[in-house]
Amino acid sequence: MKRRNFIKRTGLTAAGAVIIPTIIPSTVIGKTAPSNQINVGMVGTGRQAVNANLKNGFLKLNHCRVIAVNDVDSWRMTNSEKVINDAYSSAGKKYKGVKKYDDYRDLINNKDVDAVMISTTDHWHAPATIAAALAGKHVCMEKAFTVAPMHGKAIVEAVKAKGVTGRLDSEFRSIREFNRAVELVHNKVIGDLVEVEVGVPGELNGSALGPQETMPVPKELNYDMWLGPAFPAPYTMQRVHEPGTISSRPGWLRISDYCNGMITNWGAHLNDIALWGMKKEYENPVIVEGTGTFDKGIWHTISAFDLRIKYADGMKLKYNIDVPFVKFIGTEGWVRIEYPNKLTASSDSVLKFQPGKEDVSYKDTLTDKADFLKGIETGKPTLEPLEVGYNVYLLTMMGLISITLDSKLTWDQKAGQFVGDNAANAMLTRPFREKWIDKNVVDWMNKFQEIKLN
Repeated sequence: MKRRNFIKRTGLTAAGAVIIPTIIPSTVIGKTAPSNQINVGMVGTGRQAVNANLKNGFLKLNHCRVIAVNDVDSWRMTNSEKVINDAYSSAGKKYKGVKKYDDYRDLINNKDVDAVMISTTDHWHAPATIAAALAGKHVCMEKAFTVAPMHGKAIVEAVKAKGVTGRLDSEFRSIREFNRAVELVHNKVIGDLVEVEVGVPGELNGSALGPQETMPVPKELNYDMWLGPAFPAPYTMQRVHEPGTISSRPGWLRISDYCNGMITNWGAHLNDIALWGMKKEYENPVIVEGTGTFDKGIWHTISAFDLRIKYADGMKLKYNIDVPFVKFIGTEGWVRIEYPNKLTASSDSVLKFQPGKEDVSYKDTLTDKADFLKGIETGKPTLEPLEVGYNVYLLTMMGLISITLDSKLTWDQKAGQFVGDNAANAMLTRPFREKWIDKNVVDWMNKFQEIKLN
């Protein structure tokens, strides 16, 4: 079977009558026939893309091949090209099969690219992911989901409309201690679940940063395209990232034009585990209220918060700045997992539980990237479909909106908006600059921009 037909058939076939190829880590290129390999393109090649998504992700998997890279920073793109070519080179034989694209749209239009990894700034997630989905490409997208809920809704609907595989790229479900905690909850080792507590770390760059002087744009950076859907702003290194390196944490993570802050960033990891344990991945809360503070200056995202969230069945979720942890509280005990691997419980008996044949077990959970590839091969949902990732993001954004407006909010699940609060509903969407975005993507995003106000 030709490779293109293999990808098309296995990506769209329903359960049954499909032989699922085994996805295994490998450092030996060529172990899987090229006809069965999934070709991956990287949109965005910064710190997270190279360290997490390439070196500890796709480059460790035998069943795919990264064949293309794109970035608005040419130094970063060339760096990732070298990382990939070196990984695929064997002794005495250099590999030079990676193509570079200055424009993400050209990478997406490459007919040999089957799947795309979106590792850009958050404000580029929606345009790039929608473009990939509309082009029929399977898509794995970095967290946080995007910068406005309605942009996220547009992503989900594009993936659904085209029937492609989608996954939010959080690796926490693959960490054994985290899925072990959920395993204990789902097997009711702590009784019926009644409440969950979630903590995320504060900003990792230290204190807030005041106004910065305008600087010359580095020659390797297409700054106008980096801004993309965001509106024009003067260049300074602390707005973007440090030139010539991927080792430092970029400043854009603390600027609301490009990112909603840690409430959505690390919140994507920990709240996904919470909703997975609660079995509320496809449900939104009905009541959200809380308090918080914001930094001032060029870095001005939320710096501290304390949220109280309630679901229709009475389930409660507490979410605040703390160490990164999730605590499940049941009628007969509790279990707590703190990143990276500290698992504790109300008693030793809870931790000693081992699933039997009729119990739920998550010990064989695939890595995030392997899970994405398996979704492409089988046509079945990934462990964290984009719809689930969106619900996690919407949860965190509800909290951010509540704190911003200093208002207790009630959510109408059917209408998909807040009850009787025009100000809150207006914050579900956000205008964007259309430059660098194809008209079909702009039209698609605009379909989800209008909110009916009361």
